[in-house]
Amino acid sequence: MSTTPTRSSSSATSLEEEQPHRTATITLSGDASEPCFSMGLDTHRVPMRLHAENRRRLIARFADAPAGSLIVVQGGEQELRHQTDHEPLFRQESYFQWLFGVMEPDCWATLDVNTGESTLFIPRLPPSYAVWMGRIQTAQEVKEKYAVDRVMFVDELASEIVQQEGRQLYVLHGKNSDSGQTIRPPVIEGVPDDAVKVDKSKLHREMSECRVIKSDLELDLMRYVNRISSRAHVAVMQACKPGMAEYQLESLFRHVTYSEGGCRHQAYTCICGSGINSATLHYGHAGAPNDQKLGDHDILLMDMGGEYHCYASDITCSYPADGKFTPEQRDVYETVLAAQNAVFGALKPGVSWVDMHKLAERTMLGELVKRGFLRGEVDEMMEKRLGAVFQPHGLGHFMGIDTHDVGGYPDDAERLKEPGLRSLRTTRTMAPGMVVTVEPGCYFIDAVLVPAMEDPSTSKFFVKEKIERFRTFGGIRLEDDVIITADGMENMTKCPRTVEEVEAVMAGKPWPI
Repeated sequence: MSTTPTRSSSSATSLEEEQPHRTATITLSGDASEPCFSMGLDTHRVPMRLHAENRRRLIARFADAPAGSLIVVQGGEQELRHQTDHEPLFRQESYFQWLFGVMEPDCWATLDVNTGESTLFIPRLPPSYAVWMGRIQTAQEVKEKYAVDRVMFVDELASEIVQQEGRQLYVLHGKNSDSGQTIRPPVIEGVPDDAVKVDKSKLHREMSECRVIKSDLELDLMRYVNRISSRAHVAVMQACKPGMAEYQLESLFRHVTYSEGGCRHQAYTCICGSGINSATLHYGHAGAPNDQKLGDHDILLMDMGGEYHCYASDITCSYPADGKFTPEQRDVYETVLAAQNAVFGALKPGVSWVDMHKLAERTMLGELVKRGFLRGEVDEMMEKRLGAVFQPHGLGHFMGIDTHDVGGYPDDAERLKEPGLRSLRTTRTMAPGMVVTVEPGCYFIDAVLVPAMEDPSTSKFFVKEKIERFRTFGGIRLEDDVIITADGMENMTKCPRTVEEVEAVMAGKPWPI
């Protein structure tokens, strides 16, 4: 493979010359004559006004900012694989994507919070870049492509900022409550510390809050990627048979989401657990690469979601490899389905996500009693946090540009300490425009099951002779992506869910999506 040139400023083009931005995937729409992102064919058209609207929503939170104040954001940087010259496929940094929808790396941008003027700063590249990466566009083309007010070079950013002495800057700096990783404030070369005032707290807080509530255009986009991912799950369901490898199911899912939906990226690493692997919550990582052969009667847990224009889907389907549920598999499956349906019936604005998690637990424990896995009073089981033995994770999470989207824990929010509840990715009250996953699961994981069965305070609840038969069963999870509406919820996921639907689809019955 030939090597590509580095991003050097030598022999660079001017703004009047061509710049490195292709037009193939962002074009003018036929009706509105506005720039839209699309992968072509019948893929979804995402108008760039989605990002303009996001910018307006953010600026509205800075009404008290001093005159001339700027929001300054840095886009994602192109990385190399270790010490080689191999460039992994770039995916934009999420906050920058939310504001601008820019596909290319190494950009910066500013927003004037008083006027709303948006300026995109692109890298100054040598003419030889066109030989390796394709025709380079003019600044005017870039401006029209992303519907911004101005386009400048990154090496002009500092001089633009210091034009006004003592200018107030707002930059991103804060902790991601899911990963625990901190966004470091950007280093703007050429801007002396005493030339500006820098606020490192407000922007992260305000932009994260904006991202919690999705706009209508964002919801349209997320409905699309859910529809494509649902279609891919059905394709996997219908192709599945004993003797295949788990990675073949992953491969088919990735193929359908890309070939039929234009999803070049997946929202996260595909989890394709069969048999006991289905009890490993985040199976599919580098050390467990979806490489087990499907057994004749294995239960499968397929957690996969495509990503389009950086917006995620996150769907889990569970079903038997041979397409027919055994009585034991049906017991666990319908336990989980009952928990999910109970949450669907209660989910609406004003309800607590903690209460929804507890509702799922209570429903599941009641089903496990009815089906002979447990004995005793469900109220007492809830007090002992027995639900966390079968479902160690939280009920779900916010979703948007990131699979585990931001805003789950605002700055002043504390996590709960109890088992199961401490795994919740948010404890917030639901509001219209939020997008959450609802993903109850029931797993037989020795690491939590055995201690609970041996603990004198909880051992009395287990019907041990029944539980023993399920020690190598694995687990079942059902995950749908829902929008909180004004009076309830909308389920964007369109996968078969009842036992009868799953078996019919796996037998070849068409499933309309």
